[in-house]
Amino acid sequence: MDAATAADRRRVQHAAVRAGLWVGAASAAVVAVVTIVIVSVMFATARPEHRPPHGYDGGDGGGGPGPQVVDIDDVVPVAIVVGLIGVVALGFIAWYASRRAAQPLADALEVQRTFVADASHELRTPLTTLTSRIQLAQHRAERGGDVDEVLARLRHDAAVMDAVLTDLLVSAESAGTRTGDATASALVAQAAHDAIAVIEPRATERGVGLVAEASPALDAAADGTSLTRALIALLDNAVRYSPAGSTIAVRAHAVGRRVEIRVTDQGSGIAGIDPERLFERFARSAEVSGTDGRRGFGLGLALVSDIATRFGGSVRVESTSSQGTTFLLELPAAAARRA
Repeated sequence: MDAATAADRRRVQHAAVRAGLWVGAASAAVVAVVTIVIVSVMFATARPEHRPPHGYDGGDGGGGPGPQVVDIDDVVPVAIVVGLIGVVALGFIAWYASRRAAQPLADALEVQRTFVADASHELRTPLTTLTSRIQLAQHRAERGGDVDEVLARLRHDAAVMDAVLTDLLVSAESAGTRTGDATASALVAQAAHDAIAVIEPRATERGVGLVAEASPALDAAADGTSLTRALIALLDNAVRYSPAGSTIAVRAHAVGRRVEIRVTDQGSGIAGIDPERLFERFARSAEVSGTDGRRGFGLGLALVSDIATRFGGSVRVESTSSQGTTFLLELPAAAARRA
């Protein structure tokens, strides 16, 4: 059994124990309250038994009050009502306790769904790129052309996909943070180059150009694979809504202790949704399917936000209009952190 499975089992066991103790204590309290109410009603409705006068029944007892007598007709209805209230209260307690006991399972299912959705989204673009490369290789091979360059690109794309999956798996296992994040460093120009290499085949099919402007020495305080994932998602979003003949630019600059990375397209702008909501999971603009006909699921920008937050950065829509949209990804500068 691995550590993650053991930790999950411990969480479920602890939740079950807490729920059991909570049900036991609450049930005892309900029973105590019901008992106290019934006993109180019995004392409140009790009346003294009056003995007959001296010698009336042939005995030698004197008249006056005798032992307390409880009128069953008064107590039974109250006992029934209080008992029903107690049953309802115990039912509510059992329902609430079962919810608390099942919460770790619900959390685990949510994590599983989130990971499946994220993994599916992350694989979607690299798989599209691989398909395009394979089609190109087949086309050249059928005509006796050189396929060495295409095969080299395929190997690179496969390596990028492997790195993306590894980063996604490790992030999921470590709940989004890792011990190496505090010292991570990535060359922005290299990450932009790798992201463009993945997006380029689909951009070429759409007639969209891709350019990158970044100093070769500019480094951000982030993991290289994670930064590449973020730029792939931003570029994928830009290509989806860019018209043929337009250009998407990735520009990065150091501003003080921060690195600002802008991804600018020449699309029609964001419509039908508050730009800030684009970074929520499954939030989508009015154009669910972009100009390329591919359906969006509202995950890419949420993943960018997760990555930015993980490394102490942020992402936002800097501007949007009918002339285009600019996304600004800010990350700490690695050089500033070292200093």
